[in-house]
Amino acid sequence: MPKNSFIKDLASVFTSRVASLVLGLGTSIVTARYLGPEGNGISAALLVYPSLFMAIGALGVQQSTTYFVGQEKYDIKEVYGAVLATWIFTSLIGIISSFLLIKYFTKGDYPNILIFWALAAIPFSLYTTYSSGIFLGQQNVKAFNRINWVPAIINLVFTFLLTGIFHFGVAGSMAATFLGVFFLSFLVVMNIRKIIPVRPRFNGKIIKGLLSLGVIYAGTTLIASLNYKVDVVLLEKWSNAYELGIYSKGAVLVEMLWQIPAILSTIIFSRSAGAKDPGEFSLKVCRLLRFALILILVIAVAFYCLSDFVIGLMYGPAFAESSKVLKILMPGVLLMIIYKVLYMDIAGKGKPWMSMEAMIPAVIANVVLNYWWIPKYGASGSAMASTVSYSIAALVFLVLYSVHTRIPVKQIFTYTREDKAFAMAIVAKFRKKISK
Repeated sequence: MPKNSFIKDLASVFTSRVASLVLGLGTSIVTARYLGPEGNGISAALLVYPSLFMAIGALGVQQSTTYFVGQEKYDIKEVYGAVLATWIFTSLIGIISSFLLIKYFTKGDYPNILIFWALAAIPFSLYTTYSSGIFLGQQNVKAFNRINWVPAIINLVFTFLLTGIFHFGVAGSMAATFLGVFFLSFLVVMNIRKIIPVRPRFNGKIIKGLLSLGVIYAGTTLIASLNYKVDVVLLEKWSNAYELGIYSKGAVLVEMLWQIPAILSTIIFSRSAGAKDPGEFSLKVCRLLRFALILILVIAVAFYCLSDFVIGLMYGPAFAESSKVLKILMPGVLLMIIYKVLYMDIAGKGKPWMSMEAMIPAVIANVVLNYWWIPKYGASGSAMASTVSYSIAALVFLVLYSVHTRIPVKQIFTYTREDKAFAMAIVAKFRKKISK
């Protein structure tokens, strides 16, 4: 089983995430320019239910697979065979559930071709999510990140072709998203075949074990997804496609700051699952959080000050109001970084349910505040509701993490000599990589 250093894994994930981020930004610019606020609002409304139900359909299988492989509980062939058997069933459930929700619970009367593209990516996305648990459980982060950026470049290329050249509108944009997910799943199959046979195995004991732990992971992921997506659902119901388009572009930009904790979370979860000294590992996670907060705060301040110019340059004058959404969301997005980094440590220890105590009150606050503020303030009201709910989730979870790990809150944010040594090691690693 590969045992790369933390810093090597950081370098690997960083490269993949930066590539995905830049390419995703390009796609966001193309859709803004060719679809406008209303077209972007329609796309967001159609994709919100599939994304929510992929959280349910995923059933936490990626996390439970990572945990089982990392702990070497079962033979890896049997684990992956059980994963595939589960995937077949959950893909069907995800497609049917999402279709019914789009058809009967959205305000708009959307064409069938748009609904098809919204649903088509579900099985391929679930397959990639499930299968990545094998790489993470083996702590082979580098192998997965060699291909993880592929959907972003395919999505950008086909979005430009289908919306900018052939003018297929929203349908072209959604088809491009599907193609990115499809090609990634194909590459995952090719890489998995080098390790183990790609063959479903109906091993009841392993499937039960995966789902018993996985359902808990899925529950926490669903609640978190609701907190991130409920604003889109409620804007679609209580406002219009224009306001939803304005909100979605502002949110997409500011939430790109979450890519930095996303870089860390992949490594934290895979290593926490196999950590021999959980307490010592949690101290390392706190160190990573401290560095992430400094880096993101610097970027966020610059982003806040330049948001009017950046949004005008990228998206055009039609999205000028998205700058206000971005500024309102910024404080909540920054605080959620605390949750995103610390949660993956707790989840890797097999205790994901702890996040529910923070997320449930946050979701309730989000729904109530959206109900009050969307009719009055539109996209800005939804952004205010999200910032309040993100802040609740982050601060409550910070206290829970401190109690569970027995690391005082003050210690979590206090910089040490070891932090300086860690920073110098990262800088040296990247200098070495650049000089090659």
